[in-house]
Amino acid sequence: MKKEQKLLAFLILLSFFMTACADHKEQVNPRLETKTDYKALESLFKEWRAFEVPPMRDGAPDYTAVSFENRQPTFKDLQEQLIAIDTTGWPIPQKVDWMLVWAEMNGYDFNHRILKPWERDPAYYKSVWEYRSDVPAHEGPTHHKTTEVWTYTFPLNADEREQLLSDLSVIPPLNEQARQNLTGNAKDLWKAGIRVIEYQSVALERILSKEGVSRDGELVAAVQEAITSTNTLAEWLAEVASSKTGPSGIGKDNYTWYLQNVHLVPLNWEDEVFLLKRELARAWSSLKLEEHRNRNLPPLRAADSPEAYDRMADEGARSLLNFLEEQNIVTVKEYFEPALREHLGNFIPEESRNFFTIGEHYDPRPLYSHFYHWFELARMDLKPNASEVRRGPLLYNIFDSRNEGTATAVEELFLQAGLYDDSPRTREIVYIMIAQRAARGLGSLYAHANIMTMEEAGGIHSEYTPRGWMKTEKELLLFEQHLYMRQPGYGSSYITGKYLLESAMADFAKMKETKEEPFEIREFMDTLNAIGNIPISLGHWEMTGQKGHMKSILE
Repeated sequence: MKKEQKLLAFLILLSFFMTACADHKEQVNPRLETKTDYKALESLFKEWRAFEVPPMRDGAPDYTAVSFENRQPTFKDLQEQLIAIDTTGWPIPQKVDWMLVWAEMNGYDFNHRILKPWERDPAYYKSVWEYRSDVPAHEGPTHHKTTEVWTYTFPLNADEREQLLSDLSVIPPLNEQARQNLTGNAKDLWKAGIRVIEYQSVALERILSKEGVSRDGELVAAVQEAITSTNTLAEWLAEVASSKTGPSGIGKDNYTWYLQNVHLVPLNWEDEVFLLKRELARAWSSLKLEEHRNRNLPPLRAADSPEAYDRMADEGARSLLNFLEEQNIVTVKEYFEPALREHLGNFIPEESRNFFTIGEHYDPRPLYSHFYHWFELARMDLKPNASEVRRGPLLYNIFDSRNEGTATAVEELFLQAGLYDDSPRTREIVYIMIAQRAARGLGSLYAHANIMTMEEAGGIHSEYTPRGWMKTEKELLLFEQHLYMRQPGYGSSYITGKYLLESAMADFAKMKETKEEPFEIREFMDTLNAIGNIPISLGHWEMTGQKGHMKSILE
């Protein structure tokens, strides 16, 4: 009898539970039901990217506090939809795509809660860009309606003219909005941002000198209005600058959260400090050993005329491309050479050279190795990734460990593979470049921890770069440290990304050895290229099937 009573009670309870579930299902938003189809992620990705672009207000993107407040429920809904997608059973590339969307949403959340560039960072309101970045998108926080002068061909055709007028029309209302939004107290960001806004007027003036513009009254008026509003904003920034007294760094804990949850770098602030110190010491000691090894060789001679430079640049480009092809380093695609030759540089008088052009005038191949960037952008333009999520630039500079890390890693990788067997002293330039990147990244870490000001961080950058090569041109120093203060993680990404790529290569090689298969550097590089411009930690997972290195991100 007791067994029958228990069974009856169980059936009643089960019936009640099923009825409650049915009632609950009717009330739940069906958008939040668990979905297992990858197409659900693709659809959500498109919805997310459309949401991420802010609404317009008086002709400019709306970055007001009220706008963010109004949009927050929609953002939370998108996040919940993403979490509701069940990726169990998905192949690794699709799981990686899910993590990319997750990271972008975390980036939006972090910007809203902590970074707040529209409130703290006057440079966020820079609208005019005269050049294309060598990474998938502009470095640092950038607003959504910029004027990309480099995309226009002058004289303008009718469509381009209308587009430029539209672009320029955003600048006055955005500059006016900036004066309402910029309520932050970040002293270093404010001070450095004034220069950026002031320089925008110079960039706008240059538009007036482009072919056909001076004869177009409407276009001239639009440029002049943009110049006037830019000057007004710069003057206002200078007037209130003395009232800004607060720190600009985001602090160690915020920095670590951002690294792991947005840029998907499986390290913390302390890890990066240790790593950059180690690389700085290694670069200096390697440089000194190279100098000792080469002590009986004649010094490198810098190009001393435009003709000598052009000859050296051409020889350097051919040498690099032939090396990559003949030594089976990477599959050299038809777009490699034109992509490189567009950026061979020009002769610069000795007194005007900055850090990078000093080395470039001795032997351009170390810098051209870093120009692996341009191969990657050409591939993105001409052979876009099959994944909708990876096809274009990831938001919030999430690509930095991959693109900056790879460009830095190949400098030494090509050295070790024999690129400079014909010029041993060129190896010295490579270690000088590694030291410079370690020093500037270390300074940026201390600045974000508010242990140093941006100027003091620049001191490390300058003092610990060998041969005084960072003391020749203050503009580069200011530009780099300002960028790294604006964009957490970027200053260290060159060295940390290099480390993460080397870790991926090590596991890839070990995997091959375990399978008793030969390791080929070309296979590794081609696989990395095919995966796309995604964080190297995810590329590591996709190439090897291993994700132990991502424990700090996944736990």
